[in-house]
Amino acid sequence: MKPAADSELEGEVFEDESFRGEDLAGLVTVNCTFHACDFSNAKLNGSEHRGSDFANSVFENANLFGSTFEDCRLLGASFPGAVLTGWTITRGDLSYALLRGHDLSGLDLRAIKAHELDLSESSLADADLRGADLTRARLVNTQLRGTDLTAAVLDGVDLRTALVEGAKLDLAGAVQLARSLGAEVE
Repeated sequence: MKPAADSELEGEVFEDESFRGEDLAGLVTVNCTFHACDFSNAKLNGSEHRGSDFANSVFENANLFGSTFEDCRLLGASFPGAVLTGWTITRGDLSYALLRGHDLSGLDLRAIKAHELDLSESSLADADLRGADLTRARLVNTQLRGTDLTAAVLDGVDLRTALVEGAKLDLAGAVQLARSLGAEVE
């Protein structure tokens, strides 16, 4: 069954499909697979996704306003120019995804898996990243003012160019910051 606005899909599988420019507002997916699909310029506002897999999919200039992703796999997905206002992500996997240059202020990303996630040039001001696994994430010129990074895994994260003033760090995060700045921590 092909997705459409306000439709509900469960267990459907799509690979290398194009949904470019389609109106999928209000779409609900449960345990669906969308591998390497193109959602460029698609309207996904108000859509809800639970347990679905969007690995290597492209959301260029897509409208994701008010959409929710719960326990979804967004491994390697890219979001250049996407509208992410009101976007909600609960748990799930954003590893290797591209979220460069986005305003993600106040976003709740607690306990998200995000290995090598590219957040360069983005704002995560006042975001909640407690317990997130940001192993080797890229945070070049990323705004972290007020961001809660307590219990976040920051292994291999270079914080030299991140804007960390006002960020909340636990001891492990402070050690990673010191190492990024060239300190030898014993």
